Amino acid sequence: MASERGKNPDGDRVCVGDCVELLRGLPEGCADLIFADPPYNLQLGGNLYRPNNSRVDGVEDEWDRFDDQKAYDAFTRDWLAAARHALADDGSLWVIGSYHNIYRVGAILQDLGFWILNDIIWRKTNPMPNFRGRRFTNAHETLLWAAKDKDARYTFNYQSMKALNDDLQMRSDWFIPICGGAERLRDDEGQKLHSTQKPEALLHRVILASSKPGDLVVDPFFGSGTTGAVAKRLRRRWLGFERDPRYAEIAEERIAKVQPADPEAVAVMAKRDEPRIPFGWLVEHGLLEPGTPLYGPGKRWSARVRSDGTVIADKARGSIHQVGAAVQGAPSCNGWTFWHINVEGSLVPIDLLRQKLRARLH
Repeated sequence: MASERGKNPDGDRVCVGDCVELLRGLPEGCADLIFADPPYNLQLGGNLYRPNNSRVDGVEDEWDRFDDQKAYDAFTRDWLAAARHALADDGSLWVIGSYHNIYRVGAILQDLGFWILNDIIWRKTNPMPNFRGRRFTNAHETLLWAAKDKDARYTFNYQSMKALNDDLQMRSDWFIPICGGAERLRDDEGQKLHSTQKPEALLHRVILASSKPGDLVVDPFFGSGTTGAVAKRLRRRWLGFERDPRYAEIAEERIAKVQPADPEAVAVMAKRDEPRIPFGWLVEHGLLEPGTPLYGPGKRWSARVRSDGTVIADKARGSIHQVGAAVQGAPSCNGWTFWHINVEGSLVPIDLLRQKLRARLH
């Protein structure tokens, strides 16, 4: 990896080795998105049992053990600095963690110059209970979304996130089940192949929000390959770094079975890509005649269309937005949804005419 040259390293593969060295070996600024699920440093002491005395299958892996917080901080600073080298100036970095580590990660992120855009709360629909009954149930994890600096022109597919959420703004609390059922990778004896496998739904949202088809997504703690599986399905290029050869093999086998979606199906929805349709164009293209009456909700207000694309209502004249605000005595108004026309006895918002014209001109 260290010998690669050029802005676009070969993608769609798992590299076995230390993530710090591998990140440093990437061409500077080549990664459009980095998703990191580092060790949480859980520091669990002893075994945990359910009330029926069955043992809880928790995280006991050697890779999650550090001598102390100082050692963990040094590890975190090393991989974040290497990630900063690999990340494009307009790229995004996502890091997931729990209360055991995420605050230390956040502080080091800021020390290194990253600009935190959001902290996302992943609310688990089916969290593991607190069997000892001494604390609240740990029902969430935290994701930090950061840009390289506060002026970075990072990717955020706002319209796609809104569409994913029934046309409502996507909130910073995500209600997603933990990885289970058929998605959870297990061996022939039913044992988990990786103790901290993340659900594909979580990575789908991260990758869809912060990248475009063809972008390079890098995961320095690749594990069972969830990031690569979702990235491949969404037609992003991907690179996974994993120091355990067995995990790398599991990930490769998993991703090989994934089929990329149709290119048209993964195109991100961006408002700026839609042609802007001024109201006057509806008049120009014959969708509205000068003099056509417009009505507010319930026909409480009315106005008439003028030939230059303005409207007039009593003493108010101007754009559909200005006149809509004036008749209501409101500070602002979205005229596209406020004003309606009469179509065979039914009031229809003029925004439908805008959509019709947009489709005609597209």
